Amino acid sequence: MTQSAAAAVAAENPMDSQFIRELVKQWRAQDAHGAWEGKSDEKLIAPYIVTKEQRKEMPIIGDPDPEVLWRVELFYNAVGLAIERQTGVMVSPMMKMHHEGFGRMVLLAGRLVVVNKQLRDVHRFGFESLEKLAQEGEKLVAAGAEMIRQFPEVAKYG
Repeated sequence: MTQSAAAAVAAENPMDSQFIRELVKQWRAQDAHGAWEGKSDEKLIAPYIVTKEQRKEMPIIGDPDPEVLWRVELFYNAVGLAIERQTGVMVSPMMKMHHEGFGRMVLLAGRLVVVNKQLRDVHRFGFESLEKLAQEGEKLVAAGAEMIRQFPEVAKYG
C-alpha cells in the first residue's frame, strides 16, 4: 500500500488501518490473564491519545514511567510487524532510552535500518486523535516497506 493510500484509510476509518490492527494485536498478545477481553479495541489503545489539554498539564521535562516506555515499544513493534506483513522480511526493533525520556528507536531488517526515529519527551508520547495515531503508524510502515523494496539484498541478508 502506498503512503497516500495508507493515509487515506487511516483518515477515513482509523480502526481499519493495517497499523492499528497490528497495534491492537500487540496489546491483546500482552494480556496473558484475559483482563482485557471485555475491552473494545478503541479503549485498549486509548492511552495513545493525548489531547493538547492533557499535554499542557504534563511537565515539559520528566522521566517516563515504565508503562509509557512499554507503550512506545508496542507502538514500534506494531510498525515492525506491519512492515513484515507487507514485505515478508523480518524486522527487529531496538530502543535505547535515557532515563530522562530521550533516545532512539531503530527498526532493522537484516543489515538495513528501515526506521530510524529520534525520541524526545517520551513521558508525553501520544497523538492528538486516533486518526493521527493511525496516520503516523501508516507513514512509518510505508517508509520502512519502501526502504526494504529499495535495498532488498541488504534487508534480506544480514
